[in-house]
Amino acid sequence: MREITSHQTNACNEAITIHADEADPQNGNAPHLYRVTIHGEEPQDAEGVELRFQHGLVKEVGTNGITNEVLLAIVADRLHGFQSGPYACEENADALLHVLAAMSRLHERTKARVARGVEGTHEV
Repeated sequence: MREITSHQTNACNEAITIHADEADPQNGNAPHLYRVTIHGEEPQDAEGVELRFQHGLVKEVGTNGITNEVLLAIVADRLHGFQSGPYACEENADALLHVLAAMSRLHERTKARVARGVEGTHEV
């Protein structure tokens, strides 16, 4: 698994490691498994979570993982929360705007694929 470090901007994020499985050329060339480990004060305090993304066609394998839209919805919900409380700020508002724009673009992509009759296939 390869390590991702682009999130490491402060001590909190530096205490969190992200590993991804290798790209899968047969399924869009994207990783399907991420391991996030939160390292505590002591080595035995490490906690982790796996994020499994959809792997394979839903028609063939069923729903077996999350999607990009799911992660973006979680981030948007969290930013909405911050913006409705004491941590509201211009940076959070801007980040929320971009997360919502990313969700919108992915929704547009899906609608276009449905219209072309290629949604749920490996066809481009």
